Amino acid sequence: MPATYSSPGVYVEEVPPMSRPIAGVSTSTPGFVGIIDTFIALPYTEGETLKWLKHKPGAEAGKPYRISSWSNYVELFGDFIGTKYAENAMAAGVAAAAAAKLANKDADNAKIKAAVTAAVAAATTTVLAGGDADAAAAAGAAGKANDMGSASVKGEISVHQRNLAHAVFGFFNNGGTNCYVVRVEAAAKIDVALAALSAIEDISMVAAPGLAADAAHASLITYATRQQQFAILDFAASSTLADLKISTSPYAAAYYPWLKVFDPATALEKKGDGTVLVPPSGHIAGVYARSDAARGVFKAPANEALLGVTAIETNVSREEQGVLNSAGINIIRQLNGALRVWGARTAGGDKNGEYRYVSTRRYFNYLRQSIDSGTQFVVFEPHTPALWQRVIRTLTDFLTNEWRSGALFGETAKQAFFIKCDAETNPASSREQGQLIVEIGVAIVKPAEFVIFRIQQTSGS
Repeated sequence: MPATYSSPGVYVEEVPPMSRPIAGVSTSTPGFVGIIDTFIALPYTEGETLKWLKHKPGAEAGKPYRISSWSNYVELFGDFIGTKYAENAMAAGVAAAAAAKLANKDADNAKIKAAVTAAVAAATTTVLAGGDADAAAAAGAAGKANDMGSASVKGEISVHQRNLAHAVFGFFNNGGTNCYVVRVEAAAKIDVALAALSAIEDISMVAAPGLAADAAHASLITYATRQQQFAILDFAASSTLADLKISTSPYAAAYYPWLKVFDPATALEKKGDGTVLVPPSGHIAGVYARSDAARGVFKAPANEALLGVTAIETNVSREEQGVLNSAGINIIRQLNGALRVWGARTAGGDKNGEYRYVSTRRYFNYLRQSIDSGTQFVVFEPHTPALWQRVIRTLTDFLTNEWRSGALFGETAKQAFFIKCDAETNPASSREQGQLIVEIGVAIVKPAEFVIFRIQQTSGS
């Protein structure tokens, strides 16, 4: 109802805007799922002696944690090596020994050691080998009492723990800024982890580094399809070209081969040159994030260098890649002086039709979610031609900005997209059902995957 005025003068009224800005949603935040046991074994050195400890990660199983830096990950899930944890454990053991001796001046050594053992066993980190005096004995006893199996006794690092740690480290090293990590204690619990991630709206892609079984791939693809996100898949380590099989899905992409990276724990154990093979999904997620930030999600995340990688497990020739590319298997190759992502196909490749490119599917996901969140103001508004015009203006402003950024093809905005919201799309029958229908068409740019130069020889004039 318009306001009434009794005194002459100038009055300023606030009116709702004819259009509201649509902010693009995040496209570069992954959710990582990894297997980490209740306790993990980590190596450390004391002088020239290699020793081991048992560390309990602070992260609860099945609970997602937002990770904004490598140090943040280490606090919750554990480091590559256990030097600082060993120092903390020994300090706790020495303190417990001193307290026990002070409280039990007349007790025999056996009772004091029992008290120290109980104190250290309650800590999150215990020494499995090495140490000083009563603290070392107590810590060692506590470790044996609660040890996680033969792996820690023999001094073996969990491959699953290593894969997840290098995936997160590679993500940040290649340009990632934020991610979510959830740990499970067995591959069979991957669906539990994905269900936990589904409640977080920031996440736009998902990966389970090193989990390459068909069941894991199926879970990731099902989740990504349902959530309108994108799954980054790994093949098994040491897979040959003949082993590479992948399910068809426009919501996923698979990368081959595994990457060789420097591993502090392997170097500490003095095994070979200190490098290990790790799955590529974490590094690829970082490349996605870097490409999105530098160019936009519409740019295919390919022809991008992988940082922090010393070599690849298997070299693939151009002829061999030709077969794999059509099947939607993306290859990492040594090209132009760097290890590069040399493929931009969704899983299944040509079978996905217009969604055969990673950038096409991810950009459509971005458009869908951005429009969804940016037009919520329309719900329950009076359904009139005036509302149609507000919707058109809002969408036009958003898509014009997308066209100007280079995401849409066309010399003019009219060639790049169209929006239809009128009496034809909203007849009386639709309005009676409370439906407002808008038709949108966009011409998305596609990657120049095959660049062809035709050269001919001519005689000079």
